[in-house]
Amino acid sequence: MQKLLLLALAGMCGTLARYWLSGAVYGIMGREFPWGTAAVNVLGCLLFGLVWVLADERQILRPELRLVILVGFMGAFTTFSSLIFETGELMRGAQWAKAALNLVGQNFLGFVAFAIGAGIGRIV
Repeated sequence: MQKLLLLALAGMCGTLARYWLSGAVYGIMGREFPWGTAAVNVLGCLLFGLVWVLADERQILRPELRLVILVGFMGAFTTFSSLIFETGELMRGAQWAKAALNLVGQNFLGFVAFAIGAGIGRIV
């Protein structure tokens, strides 16, 4: 029961962090392009890589904490469902270049951010 409560609390924190960060980025960059979702996804990939290495390779984090962070917080924080939805909306509006940039750019930057996060985890 304690694990479920921790997962729910971490999920709530991840949701609120996603809401705050994406809103802040949209406030700065505007809504012409899904910059808020992009920022959340790239940062989420970086944090996932960092936590994964700290828990799995470095064994600094206990398996229970890894579960709470990666499933609870990160599961609520990252927004790939929003990525797909917003890409679809761009396509529906025949904004093909923006749709391609959104989909390919976020996946490429997410992979790079994950590798950087993993690298940071190996250095720490």
